[in-house]
Amino acid sequence: MTTLTIPPPTIQRESLILANGERMSRVEFHRLYEAAPEHLRAELIGGVVYMASPLRRNHGTHHVFLSGLLFQYQAFTPGTESGDNTSLLLGDDSEPQPDLYLRILPEFGGQSTTTPDDYVAGATELILEISLSSRSLDLHRKREDYRKYGVREYLVWVPPLGTMYWFDLAAGVEHPPQTKGVIRSSTFPGLWIDITALANQQHQAALATLQAGLASPEHAEFARRLAAAHAKPAEG
Repeated sequence: MTTLTIPPPTIQRESLILANGERMSRVEFHRLYEAAPEHLRAELIGGVVYMASPLRRNHGTHHVFLSGLLFQYQAFTPGTESGDNTSLLLGDDSEPQPDLYLRILPEFGGQSTTTPDDYVAGATELILEISLSSRSLDLHRKREDYRKYGVREYLVWVPPLGTMYWFDLAAGVEHPPQTKGVIRSSTFPGLWIDITALANQQHQAALATLQAGLASPEHAEFARRLAAAHAKPAEG
């Protein structure tokens, strides 16, 4: 589990602004981001601010469907939680806002926590980005931050190419880019994503593939492990 360092109070650098390329700590970034207008979206990756571009229809339609897949997985897997466009307090120089995440809740043995002011602190087990104009950032600097701070599995869906990049960051494995077939998550057993169906917008087929994963023996075993972790008395 990543431990965030809380620095002692210092004089604020009031000249700092949320702008592309600005360098700052996560504490400074978080202060500015909380004070910014609600419509503004920004991320801190490796100590550098990145401002989001406007999102086109192609991003939005894929986003809503992939979020639906993760939500359905959550619905059938007690102890997991999916999230959409949520700031993650990863480390002293990193506060990304990924398109989607899936995590094991801390009370079920997950590696991230929820702060008193309702942020996710630490690395969620899985992150999924939908990548159009941000492909270079998603596949390089963002991937490095996710690896550095303990994200276990990272997926990058590129709609124009019909390609899913799949990184098992915990094992240090970069799978070949997937343009067809089914990705079976190594972190969340039973999370089966049908790349062929996704690329061809065959939504019913993609849902059927996920349902098959949820009915698999490996998913049943994973659900049992989560339940056992939840039932285990906390160490005092």
